Amino acid sequence: MTTPQKPDFDVIAVGAGFAGLALIHYLRDAGLSIRVFDKADDVGGTWTWNRYPGAMTDSESYYYCLTFSKELLQEWKWSRRYPDWKETHSYFHFVADKCDMWPHIQLNTEIVDAAYEQDSGHWKVTTASGESHTCKYFISAMGMISQPVIPKIDGMDRFQGPLFHSARWPDGIEWEGKRIGIIGAGATTVQMVPAMCDKAESIHVFHRTPNFILPAMQAPMTEEWEKEIKDNYDEIVAKCRNHVFGMAFDTADGRLAVETTPEERERIFEEKWTGSFRWVFETFEDLLADPEANRMASEFIIRKMRERIKDPAVADILVPKIDDYPLFAKRPPLDHGYLECYDRDDVHLVDIRDEGEPIVEITEKGVRTTKGDYDFDIIVLATGFSAYTGALEAFPIHGVSGQTLAEKWQETSKSIMGVCVADFPNMFIITGPQAPFANLPTSIEQNAIWITNCIRKMESEGYDVCVPKPEAEEEWSKHVAEVHNATLMNEGDKVHSWMMGANLETKPPRVLIYFGGANNYYDKLDESANEGFPELEFQNHVG
Repeated sequence: MTTPQKPDFDVIAVGAGFAGLALIHYLRDAGLSIRVFDKADDVGGTWTWNRYPGAMTDSESYYYCLTFSKELLQEWKWSRRYPDWKETHSYFHFVADKCDMWPHIQLNTEIVDAAYEQDSGHWKVTTASGESHTCKYFISAMGMISQPVIPKIDGMDRFQGPLFHSARWPDGIEWEGKRIGIIGAGATTVQMVPAMCDKAESIHVFHRTPNFILPAMQAPMTEEWEKEIKDNYDEIVAKCRNHVFGMAFDTADGRLAVETTPEERERIFEEKWTGSFRWVFETFEDLLADPEANRMASEFIIRKMRERIKDPAVADILVPKIDDYPLFAKRPPLDHGYLECYDRDDVHLVDIRDEGEPIVEITEKGVRTTKGDYDFDIIVLATGFSAYTGALEAFPIHGVSGQTLAEKWQETSKSIMGVCVADFPNMFIITGPQAPFANLPTSIEQNAIWITNCIRKMESEGYDVCVPKPEAEEEWSKHVAEVHNATLMNEGDKVHSWMMGANLETKPPRVLIYFGGANNYYDKLDESANEGFPELEFQNHVG
C-alpha cells in the first residue's frame, strides 16, 4: 500500500482581496498552510483593479473592513466617510503588513485551470506560466463583481484611441483635456463623472436604464466621530452581523410606511435623508417588501432627484418613472454631485434606449448612434460585471465528473449557501452565487469562518474529502428562489440588473442572490456548523 503524496499546500485560494486576507488569518490560525494567488500586481482585489477617477466605496469606511482583530480596528485611521480606492488600497497593505501575510501571497500569477483529481483526492491548480501546484482544499476568493462585462458593439477594434473597461483603467493614461465617451450609466459612472468633468474637455454618457440615485453626503472623519466609533466597535461589528444587509445600521423600530400618515412619513423620509443606504433601512421596515411602501419611497426619491436637475428633458432620461421597476430591483448608486453635472455645457447625456438613439457601432473616431456621430479621444466601457459567477467561469474549474463550473451554470447557478457546489469536492467559494448581496467584508468573514470550521472538523476527525450533497444544493436553490419570488427584487431582469445576471447576453437571467436577509443567512451558516455541516458528506479517500 502506497502512502498518498502530500500536496504542496493544504489550501490554495485565488484572490488577494478581503477574502484572501481573511482566509490567511483564519486558516493560518487553524494550523494550515495556505497560498493565495492573484494575477494582479498587488493585494486589494477589486480595489487593485478599479482605479478609475472617483472610485470609492459605497459602504461607510468604518465597517467596510475586516474585524478579526480589535487591535487593527483601533489602530487604523479612516480619513472620511467613504474612502477612495487609494485609501482602501492602503488599508489592505496595513492589514497584510501588521499580520505578516505577505509570505502566503503570490502576486502576478494568473490561474488558468483548476481540476479535482480523483486518484489523489487533491486539487491541481495550473498557472499561466505552466506551473502546477496541488492542494487538499481549493477556495475561490475572487469576489462577486470582479469579472468585467465587455459589450459586443460592432467596430470596437476600429477606434483609434484608448478603449477600455472602467475596471481595467490603464496606469498613467492622460485623460485631462480630452473628449471622453462613457458607455454605461450605473454606479461607476455616477462616481466617475463628477471626478472628471472639471478636467476633461467634454464628457458624453451613453445612458440606457434610469437609476434610483441616493445621496452619499461625503464627510471627513473628525476626531470626535472616530472616538465614538472606536469606543463602540464591538457594538458596530454586532450590528453588521445582525443586519439584513450586513451594515452597521439602526433599525426602523417596527415602523411601516403603509401604516404611517402622509405627513409623518414625509417628515421621517426628510429627516433620514442624510446619506448612504441608511435611508432605505432606517426609515421604515416595509420599503423592500410591500409594493405600496416601495412605491412611496420611490416617489420620494424621484422627487428629490428631479429637484436637482434643471433641464426637464435630462431629468426624463436620468430619473426612473414610478412604474419602471421597484426600488432596489436594480442596485441604486450613491451620488457625489452626479446629477448636477448635467447642468454643465461640457457634460452631455445620450439616451440609447430604443425610443432614443441606440448605439449602432464604434467608428475610428468615436460612437455612431441611429441619429449621429460622436467623436472622442477616449472611450470608457462602464458596462458592469458578470456578478457572482463571472470570475469562477473565467477559467476552467473541473469537478469530479470533469464538468466545469461554467458548464454546470449555463442555465442556472446553483450552490449550497453560496459556499459549496455539488460535484466539486473540497472546494469552497467566498460569496458565491446564491449568497446574499450585503456589506461584503461582513459576508466574507462569515463565509471564511464557516469554511475554516468545516476544514477544522475534517482535519481533527481524519476525513480526506467533503462532498457537497446534490439534495442540499437543490434544497438551498429552491429556498433562494422562493424567497426571491416573494420579494420585489424579482423584477430585476426587466431592467438588465446584474443582480439577476440580466446584463449578460449569453445567459438567461437567474436567481443569483439570497434575499432572505444577510443576518438570517449568517444564522444558517452558524446552524450548519453547529450541526456538523449536514449539507456535506465526509469521506476518507479511496484512490
